[in-house]
Amino acid sequence: MDLLSPETLHFIKEHRMDDVRKLALQSGKYPLVDISEAVVQIAGWQIACKKIPSWARTEGIIYPPHLSMEQCSSEITACYKASLVHGDTFTDLTAGLGVDCSFIGKKFQKVYYVEQQDNLCRLARHNFPLLGLGHIQIRQADGVEYLKGMDPVDCLFLDPARRDIYGGKTVAISECEPDVCALEPLLVEKGRTVMIKLSPMLDLFSALRELKHVCEVHVIAVNNECKELVVILRKVSPEVLERGNEVVISCEQIVDNSLTTPFRFTMKEEKDATCVLADCVESFLYEPGVALLKAAPYRLLSERYAVKKLHSNSHLYTSETLVDFPGRRFNVIGVSGFGKRELRAFLEGVDKANLTVRNFPATVAELRKKLKLKEGGDLYLFATTLVSGDRVLIKCRKA
Repeated sequence: MDLLSPETLHFIKEHRMDDVRKLALQSGKYPLVDISEAVVQIAGWQIACKKIPSWARTEGIIYPPHLSMEQCSSEITACYKASLVHGDTFTDLTAGLGVDCSFIGKKFQKVYYVEQQDNLCRLARHNFPLLGLGHIQIRQADGVEYLKGMDPVDCLFLDPARRDIYGGKTVAISECEPDVCALEPLLVEKGRTVMIKLSPMLDLFSALRELKHVCEVHVIAVNNECKELVVILRKVSPEVLERGNEVVISCEQIVDNSLTTPFRFTMKEEKDATCVLADCVESFLYEPGVALLKAAPYRLLSERYAVKKLHSNSHLYTSETLVDFPGRRFNVIGVSGFGKRELRAFLEGVDKANLTVRNFPATVAELRKKLKLKEGGDLYLFATTLVSGDRVLIKCRKA
């Protein structure tokens, strides 16, 4: 790792809060400062303040260019993953910047960071001791080749790349690099527990079909934004595989750095659940959190919380009395059809609202233009379809 000059280090410290776009244009004013590297470090620190705050509080941490900072895990999701495992030996086969490795590695005695990019390995050698992680050993290698020759460990971690060779986003786990499906037999031989971090854009149910040794899935949302899918693999006997391995899906919703009560279920529980459909919109309306929308336990939500679903495809629920539902809860003010006169009276005096569409033949932008409404305020409008087939607009405020 090339050391930064004292002048550059001083510049970074003095200008941490400044606009990096403006700083990048000022190289002529600071001839002794490596402005391009200073800008990378300042931008990295500014991202870390929000994404990896414990790193930002540690003096001397060196950050990579923007793309690696953008792609790395956040501290809060890394800490959640760390809560799922422990043991003596841990190997991260796709370590990158090392955020996941640094937090998960605290739960193990021997830790191996494996990364093929030389610049990221050099960063890890510099940063880990500053973070009190001197027990992590750096291995510069291709993760797949390293996997083939390594000794078994208590836990293996893998974060496959999620873009194809043309730069497009993938939706199938088999399209990721490395191909986890092809590697699965070797992964479960070398890791007693295998943890795979996947993009929330991937098709969860396709992954469950393609992978044979899944025992748990964790759908992680932070402040109602789905961040990660975490798949846990463990080797099971051929007999268990033959009769079907019942996977536990856990929907985890982190709000303001606090973990709410998870919603856990199996696909069999969802299949066997009774979902009650609503004849009409009642006094309260519920929208599931994004982790639940990703995992889709729609029948179980109705059964467990005694709420009625507006339509089998609408994914909105209603009840006459307020319940502690895992998502957004609203007081219903009124319901309108889409006749011109009815709508005009329903929206009289309303010039802005928060608009959502569920199972409705128009986008938010199209409907907002039609209704001539600005975004914002404390009023919420839901355009959806009822079980009768009627399309309605539901006016609400947060409960």
